[in-house]
Amino acid sequence: MHVLIPLVNLTLTDNRIGGSIPKELGQIPTLEELLLEDNQLGGTLPDTLGNLSRLRRMVLSSNNFMGSIPETFSNLKNLTDFRIDGSRLSGKIPAFIGNWTKIIKVHMQGTDMEGPIPSTISLLTNLIELMISDLNGASMAFPNLQDMKQLKVLVLRNCLLTGTIPKYIGDMTKLNTLDLSFNKLTGKIPDTIQNLQSLVYMFLTNNSLSGSIPNWLLTSKEYFDVSYNNFTESIIASCEQSNVNLISSFPLTTNNTNSWCLMKDLPCPTKAKYHSLFINCGGKRMSYDGNEYEEDLSPFGPSYFASYGSTEWAYSSTGAFLHTDNADFIASNKFNLNITGPEYYKTARLAPLSLKYYGLCLRKGSYRVQLHFAEIMYSNDLSSVGRRIFDVSIQGNLVLKDFNIMEEAGQVGKGITKDFTDILVNSSTLEISLYWAGKGTTHVPERGVYGPLISAITVTPNFNTHTGLSIGAIFGIVIASCVILTSLLLFLWIKIYLERKSKGDEAFQGLDTGYFTLRQIKAATDNFNPINKIGEGGFGPVYKGILTDGKMIAIKQLSSKSKQGNREFVNEIGLISALQHPNLVKLHGCCIEGKELLLIYEYMENNSLARALFGHELSRLNLDWPARKRICLGIARGLAYLHEESRLKIVHRDIKATNILLDKDLNAKISDFGLAKLNEDENTHISTRIAGTVGYMAPEYAMRGYLTDKADVYSFGVVVVEIEISSEGTHEQILDPLLRGKGFEEEMPQVLEVACVCINQNPLKRPTIKEVIDLLEGMRSYPQTPKTEQECKIEGR
Repeated sequence: MHVLIPLVNLTLTDNRIGGSIPKELGQIPTLEELLLEDNQLGGTLPDTLGNLSRLRRMVLSSNNFMGSIPETFSNLKNLTDFRIDGSRLSGKIPAFIGNWTKIIKVHMQGTDMEGPIPSTISLLTNLIELMISDLNGASMAFPNLQDMKQLKVLVLRNCLLTGTIPKYIGDMTKLNTLDLSFNKLTGKIPDTIQNLQSLVYMFLTNNSLSGSIPNWLLTSKEYFDVSYNNFTESIIASCEQSNVNLISSFPLTTNNTNSWCLMKDLPCPTKAKYHSLFINCGGKRMSYDGNEYEEDLSPFGPSYFASYGSTEWAYSSTGAFLHTDNADFIASNKFNLNITGPEYYKTARLAPLSLKYYGLCLRKGSYRVQLHFAEIMYSNDLSSVGRRIFDVSIQGNLVLKDFNIMEEAGQVGKGITKDFTDILVNSSTLEISLYWAGKGTTHVPERGVYGPLISAITVTPNFNTHTGLSIGAIFGIVIASCVILTSLLLFLWIKIYLERKSKGDEAFQGLDTGYFTLRQIKAATDNFNPINKIGEGGFGPVYKGILTDGKMIAIKQLSSKSKQGNREFVNEIGLISALQHPNLVKLHGCCIEGKELLLIYEYMENNSLARALFGHELSRLNLDWPARKRICLGIARGLAYLHEESRLKIVHRDIKATNILLDKDLNAKISDFGLAKLNEDENTHISTRIAGTVGYMAPEYAMRGYLTDKADVYSFGVVVVEIEISSEGTHEQILDPLLRGKGFEEEMPQVLEVACVCINQNPLKRPTIKEVIDLLEGMRSYPQTPKTEQECKIEGR
């Protein structure tokens, strides 16, 4: 007799499990715990999990899930623990979380989700841990948490919070950790917080708090960070106040040389005289390549600032490691790794949240900044499970996004250098900032090893230190440059204005689009914050934005280095506004203001086909065959509209995987008509300007400039091949591994044969795009279809 034991707890944490969560898990009514943390799972969260009415714990952190939280999760009214840290889930934080009235832990750090935090969160009065960070979207008021008297950990970091810190925080008598850093909070620090006897960590850095710093905070023995604010009163003689980090928390209004580090931008208290910097982060003093690297052995970290070498350099560290009090802020080679490279790779400094290094009293000019990294806190056994991911900025500009040392180096224990050759110091301070945005793993191989890590810093001048320009000369050059730049911009503005009046007005008058102001676009993109950059289009960078009504948009910014001019920009607007098709990216509007030339498109949730197929493993999509065939058909239908169905006959000329975007339902849409050209003279097929991408261009176009719509057919064929295959060999061998053995083995070779016809070297033997659609839909056969893979070769691929 067989006894069936009901499945109550499914725990598969800390593995290398890929694929997606099987929807069949939603058919296990006895399941109470689903723990899948620290894997490589992707895809969307199955709606069926909402059927698990007995589920208490759903821990899904550190995976690659996409899409939004399913509405069916509103049924999970027995949840006590819900964690999705470090996933790529997007969309709004759902209001139905107010149904989870039994919940005690909610962790939503480092996702792609948007605010505001819903008002229904006020119903979760049993919460002990609430951790939300790095939200996208518009600014929001501080959520109502007044009745959450049980809270021990409250993290609302980088959530775009505005307004004041509520006084009722002082009523959360069990609070141990308060992190409201990297927001837009104003006003004073409430005195009620001094009543919190259990409070050990308070991080309020990078806000706009004002007023005086309370005396109780300055005399506290706990870890408080109030750096980077706008306090207006001070009795502080020095900013090195044991456990209280106060740097850059006052405006530039005092002449007290002992308080230089309290002021914005850390101004030099003496004469700017340094021109190089060498730091062995987390290590002892050493020599390498003829340079002496400074010692950096301070063990402190949660809320600490220290300066060295008589204001030559300094560092500031913020944050406490989650759920451990035994973490170090200096990394060492615990696993006896065979570390390659200079001695400084054997140690490192790390921080759980934010780590900043400063070069102080530097001479003005251009510098080369080299940042040295080596992953020494993971072993080879765990290297494929643990993931350290953080961001790096220099002088406030994001230079490394979602940086993973181990992935970049290819292994643990291997040193790498990121080289930035032209960093400007215009005042006297160089700031290097490393920030953990809630991504990666937090307890593999152990707790207290995540967060930004750096081994060494090398800063050298790009100018002759003996005969370099004087400050007066630099000032003169700057003034002259400003005059020239202003004159040039004025000339360009007048030129653009006159061109618009004489040649562009008719195009604008016919546009079926809206006009956006530059102020609207800056607000939507957080002033073109690099974090919102989602790609590089034909005109320049593309940014994600959110309008005041919550609508997501994509903004294409005309690069100042682009060879395209205002006339081309106007032509593109006039061209795209006349095109309406489900498989073309929709244009919402435009902005021409000052030197900015912008196009505003519909936002495509799943980015490009290139990223879905070939991007970083965290961004790839597990596309099944039906989805891939639907994408192929979508591209073909979009091209058919351009070639034959619109009132304009258009050859795109740059069809490639990066120019195929995918919406939330994986519908393909063709983007970037900046390179498209009207066939105004049907009597000639010679293009005077070659535009396209090597590898996708038809041979007759690449070599002779011979352009017809068959050039797009060739490029389409290349894209279809990329969608389906991964290497050379028989069809079974070259097929993308994700497609093998899924029951479509008969149909997939037929589609590949269609691609082979499209990339025929002779354009006369290629089908029209209409014929391609018929072939893909199975409406007809094509007699010239090659039957062997050898006949389907693409040069260079």
